[in-house]
This record gives sequence, C-alpha cells and structure tokens, in this order.
Amino acid sequence: MMSKTARDAPSVNAQTDAENFLKNEKQFHLGALPTEQSHPATKCFSTTIAQDTTAGISLLQKVDRDIEAALPAILRSQPWGLLHAAIQKALVEKRKVCFSGCGATGRVSILLEASYRRFRHEHPEANLPDSVYSIMTGGDYALVRSVESFEDYETFGRRQVQELGITEGDVFVAVTEGGETSSVIGSAWQALENGARVFFACNNPLDVLADCVVRSRRIIEDPRITKIDLSTGPMAIAGSTRLQATTMEILVLGAALETAMAGFMGKRQHDAGEYIQQFSNLLNELAQPAQLRELATFVELEEAVYRRHGAVTYFANRALLDIFTDTTERAPTFMLPPFRKAGDVASFRSWAFVKTPLLDTARAWERVYQRKPRCLDWQSHDYRDMKAAQSIINSPPAVSAAELNRFTIGCEDDPSRYQSPDDLAFLVLVGDECAGSLDHGWAKCTCKFARAAGVAIGPASLPEGIAGNRLHIACSLPQSELSLWEHLALKLVFNTVSTATMGRMCRIAGNWMAYVETTNKKLIDRGSRLISELAGVSYETACRELFVTRKILTEWKLSDGEPPSPVAYTIERLKKAAGESAS
Repeated sequence: MMSKTARDAPSVNAQTDAENFLKNEKQFHLGALPTEQSHPATKCFSTTIAQDTTAGISLLQKVDRDIEAALPAILRSQPWGLLHAAIQKALVEKRKVCFSGCGATGRVSILLEASYRRFRHEHPEANLPDSVYSIMTGGDYALVRSVESFEDYETFGRRQVQELGITEGDVFVAVTEGGETSSVIGSAWQALENGARVFFACNNPLDVLADCVVRSRRIIEDPRITKIDLSTGPMAIAGSTRLQATTMEILVLGAALETAMAGFMGKRQHDAGEYIQQFSNLLNELAQPAQLRELATFVELEEAVYRRHGAVTYFANRALLDIFTDTTERAPTFMLPPFRKAGDVASFRSWAFVKTPLLDTARAWERVYQRKPRCLDWQSHDYRDMKAAQSIINSPPAVSAAELNRFTIGCEDDPSRYQSPDDLAFLVLVGDECAGSLDHGWAKCTCKFARAAGVAIGPASLPEGIAGNRLHIACSLPQSELSLWEHLALKLVFNTVSTATMGRMCRIAGNWMAYVETTNKKLIDRGSRLISELAGVSYETACRELFVTRKILTEWKLSDGEPPSPVAYTIERLKKAAGESAS
C-alpha cells in the first residue's frame, strides 16, 4: 500500500513537467475544437442515465442525429466525389489504397481493409485486386491494446508508410477525428512525398482547426492534399470521438470505397441518397420503444455483472472486429483494465473480453484482420532514429505479432474468464448468422460459465439453444459490398451500451469522461479541462495538479486495487482541499 505521504506530497518534478506542458506544448491545448467540447443535449447525461436507463440511451441517440444532418452535404461534396473516383482508378490500375489512423480512426482503417478483403474472398468472381490496406499507429497490436504516446510522433507515422511501401499512383487517406494527431499527419506527409494521391479526413471544421493547430494548418493549406470535412459538432460525451466522429468516418469513407468497388465491377454505383436514407432508417429503428427496452436490458445486465465484480466475455464470429473495437476503447476512455495476455496473473483481468468459439487464436486473428497481422518489430535503434523519448528507446514496447497472439481470443480454454459465479458468457450474432441452428462450438466454449446470454442484431432473433437473457435489437440490414450496415448497427449498439453502462457505473460526470487515462498529450489536455470544469479551478491549476497526481500514482501498488483515474483522483483531492479550507 502507498503511504499517506506518498499519496499526498506534491512533487517538484511534477511541477516542472506541468510548466513544460503549459508553456511548450500549446499545440496540444485543444479546447477550442468542437470535438473536445461539451454537447448541450447531453449535459445532464450522468444524472439522467442513473435515474432512467432508457432516457439516458435516448440522449445518446439524439446526438447521432447530428450525423444525419451533416451527411447530405458531405456525400454530395466535390472532395467526396474526388475520393471515390481516385479509389476506383487505383483499383483499375491495381495500385494501393491505404487508410491511416490512430486509436479509434486506426480501428476504422482496419475495419475498411478487413471488410474489403472479406468481400474479395467471398466473391472471387468480382476479380477485385489486392489493393486495400490500413495503417494503425502502433501497428495491428494497437487494435487491442493502446500503445502509449505513439500518436505524439510524426516520425512513427512516416516509418509505417515507408514500411508498407506506399508509392507513386497509390491513394492514401489519412483519417484523424480531431484533425491534429501527429502520427497520422506524419503518415500523410510521407505518403505525399512518396508520390501518392493524399486525402485528409477529419471531424473538426477546417477553418477552426487551421486557426488552432499549426501542424494541421500546414496540411489544410497544402493544395496537393484533398481535405474532407466530416464535422458534426461536439460528441455525446465530451472528447469521446469513438462515438459520432468514427460513425461518420465509417459511413462516409465506407460509402466512397463501396461506390468505387461497384464502379470497378461494372455494377450500378450507389447513390448518395441511398446512404442518407438507409442511415436515417437505422437511427429510426434503433430509437423505437422496443429496441430502447432491449438496449436498456443489455446495459443493466452488464452493469449488474460489473457491480458484483464479474466479467463479460463476448463470443462472436462476424462481429469479432466490431466488438474488439468497442471493448478496446473502453479501457483508456473509462480507465478500465486493458485486455490481459495469456500467462499474466499479476494484472487485473479486463471487465470485458472477446473470443470466438469457432477457431484457435492464430486463425482467429487472421479472421479479425482478414489477413496475417501486420505488427511492429522496431528496436531501440529504430526509436532512436525516429527521435523518440529516451524512455521508449530504453524500453521498446512489445507490440510484435508474437505479443498479439498472447491474447487468446480463440476457442482455447481460459479459466480466468469464468472464475466467478457472476461471470457472463455473451453470444453476439449479426444479420444472417441468426438463421439456422447454433454452432456446437458455442456450447463447448460457454458450458463452464455459470451464466449465459445473447443478443441478435438484425432482422432475425437468436436461434434456439441460448439460456438466460435472449435479446433482439431488431433492425434492417441492407446488403452492401462492405456489409456496411452490419458494421454501423454493431457500432451504434455497442457504443451506446458501453457508454450507458459506464454512465450507470459513475464513470461519467455530466457528459465528461470522469475516468480517463492520461497516456498522451491530448489526453493530458482533456483531463486538465475536465478538472478545471468539475473542480472549479483555472486550466493552469488543473494541469499542475494533474501532473502531481500522475507522480503520486506512479507508486500505486497492485495491493491497492485497480488504480484510480488520475483525473478523478485529482478532482477528489481538490474538492477535499477546498472543503478543508472552507471549514
């Protein structure tokens, strides 16, 4: 346990670090960007969701309507037309089409590549070339475990472009929710220098972004790069761009890729109006009273498991990548334990995990990516060449394919997932997976769990054979080349469920992420703004106190239990100090 002195003593080093951030890292002070601001429609979210789960879910869904309002102008804009035309030309010429992102946008990039590869594999008669690729900051390993600080380095993005072999004639789409992620910006510059046709997609207004962030302004003002403005305003939870921002990215970039694929195959190209109408239909269906009740049941089921210190293990096949995206993003967003590797008995187990009952782990990872994983094997000298921090040079992160395979997502037995009578096995089926009988692998993988449940997302309900809660989130899923509507339905459902559950677990204050990790400069800024608002102090004071907390928590021991969010801990310290001062 930490001593009282260790917990409460201010640190001279922390103050030095804080002053450096305040004075020398102003390009990471992002409060003026709409994606970092509080949405007026959800200011009372934490209170509402605590009192009425259905009402809280409706608040989250209301902000998705901002996407619906912005979509027509985007899909009918010149930049979007140039994008799908460039992709189609690249397919014809068998050139690379690469989507590049970091964090949530990196997972969008992987999703687009995997969806293309799945269609290509399932429809060999289409003769689609092996053209679509993705770059995620930190490599494919970062799909399931955020890699600390990587997004702060342009040089890292540049190196990944070189390693993928992007060259003249290729199409490169840099995707960043805020529009300011250094690694993604670096990847865009390298692709441009290599001769690729470069597009830059972001979720903040270009003029606001250019005024606030110098590194973004350079991209925006360069006429060689085509910009796509995907802005819809603030997120439902302030700064949580895994919500509306990435939904818009999947929809708009997916529509461009699908339209290009249809043109390549000589099929009727999809009209922008079809995407607009189908997205509106999906939002309407998920907002129906019956679906709201099912979503609320889903939320309260998970909440009950977590409150009893149980864990949820999702079992899926087609939905593997989509569920990984949501569950991975819960860890940094809500300060939950990240996924734990096989053989790790020291770390806390994750509240939620994902497995497939149909494949072993090695083949399951290939199913997720629709190819062999592309991970990083960088060594100390590579990080030195890229001018990384000395701490990274001294101890390079383990992000190789071998490390990825230590996350046992396949059908192998994992007793840690069913060690408690409150642990839950949760089957997730989507679309036509619900037709016919349940695969025998489900029963084999879940028989040791004391509890089981399942959800069907799409027109059909679950097949027979599921005990416990049987949920059905009914919605139509029109067919498309990338199974776009399956992915969007899964995303909307899981984003809503995870956010609402964390709201009921008191990890959201108002519409701010009260429990957030501060593993990079953007998150330090976001945490400082949250502390400022909730503790009633200046941004500068909030930032200094956050750095003090970060130093304190470096001495946190496993015996203390799960470490608290540095943001929440700082707010608690400041409120306690204010109370003592007042008394």
